[in-house]
Amino acid sequence: MASTELEKKPSQAIDPADEPSVEWGWHGGFPKATQVAGWFSVFACLIMLIGNHQGILSGGGHFKTEDAWLIIIAVVLVIGLLIDLRRKKTAWRR
Repeated sequence: MASTELEKKPSQAIDPADEPSVEWGWHGGFPKATQVAGWFSVFACLIMLIGNHQGILSGGGHFKTEDAWLIIIAVVLVIGLLIDLRRKKTAWRR
């Protein structure tokens, strides 16, 4: 009579003692939560341009270093999020 238990592969590259999730095959992430958190971070960076410092959008009329940092960080986040979206969209082609 055939056994009803699943056979475990003896040649696993990852030891289940180190990573218990390898036994049941989950090594995923949280793609929707990552996108939501990323776009929220972009919004938070850009909304900080309107703050209590005298930057370009706060009535100071001068471009400050902190404004440049906030814009650069927001742009890098947007590029990363768009690359992530494109990678997920074309993942089935691999």
